[in-house]
Amino acid sequence: MDRRAFLTDTVGAAAGLGLPAHERPLSLLGDTGAVGTTHLIELRSGLQALFQLDDAYGGGDVRSLAVRHLRRVRRVINSGHYPDTIGRQLQLLSGEIAEHCGWLYYDAEDQPSARRYWGEALTTATMIQDTNLEILVFSSMALQACHEGRVRDGLDLARAAQERAARLGSPLLQSVIAVREARALSLLADGKGASRRLADAMRFVEKDGRGRPSPEWTSFHGPAELEYAQGLLNTEMGHHGAATHFLRAALAHQEANYGRNRALYKFTFARALIDAGEVDEGAAHAVANLENLEEVESGRVMRRLHEVAGALHAVDSPAAQEAAEHLTEYADMKGAA
Repeated sequence: MDRRAFLTDTVGAAAGLGLPAHERPLSLLGDTGAVGTTHLIELRSGLQALFQLDDAYGGGDVRSLAVRHLRRVRRVINSGHYPDTIGRQLQLLSGEIAEHCGWLYYDAEDQPSARRYWGEALTTATMIQDTNLEILVFSSMALQACHEGRVRDGLDLARAAQERAARLGSPLLQSVIAVREARALSLLADGKGASRRLADAMRFVEKDGRGRPSPEWTSFHGPAELEYAQGLLNTEMGHHGAATHFLRAALAHQEANYGRNRALYKFTFARALIDAGEVDEGAAHAVANLENLEEVESGRVMRRLHEVAGALHAVDSPAAQEAAEHLTEYADMKGAA
């Protein structure tokens, strides 16, 4: 099956992106008629489909679909007729889609494009004064800043998101952001501070259901994410044996529909095993993970693959060198495709 055609068809089934113009519900109005709740539901279902596709396949192929969906919503905003209540919901939806475009480009390792879309989303959040969207953008930008080595910026962005999230009273949302604060602190070599924020994140999860409902985008957050965060913290602190324990648990708890995250977790686990001296096991896990990449298009995952290959190349053993060559050949083939 052609993956790109499948992705297009999936979003099309949800929101008409892949259908001929005469079959699209909004196009029956010429995208210039009266826009109501039914059309909002249709357009939002497209965003929900994009979330699911990103979870399964990563940002590489999905980002072009998200951009098309964003253009469609903006066309409806600028050419449709609707009351102010519907208009605000359309603007909010456009901001949420722009934010998700930023996320998809971030995952695909196109960081300038990610910043551009997040800037558009933040402008929308400011314009309509929507705190939830503002929190989402700040928390995503915090991840990117850490990813790019702008760790102090990442911490400041995460704290700005947390300050707003505290006013909303959603424990799960606060847990997500506490994990991102912890990541920044660990990269700043503040192990104690990072550990405290991860402990806070766990306590917030225990309170889930006793506060306000959490935003839909936080549904990924749970035991696997917390264990993965603990694994990364132990890696930064040089506790590689402990890191493998948490990363193994994260893989065990990660749901099958999160294909991109599973591939990322497996390479991270392999790297931790190599750093802990379990080179043969780490190499075996890394090579076995290549099968998962047949369905995943993620720049972040490929970056982690290169890190594992580099770590194996540095080990003076035939098995490590063979695995490193296998990973490098696969990456070269993937890049040429």
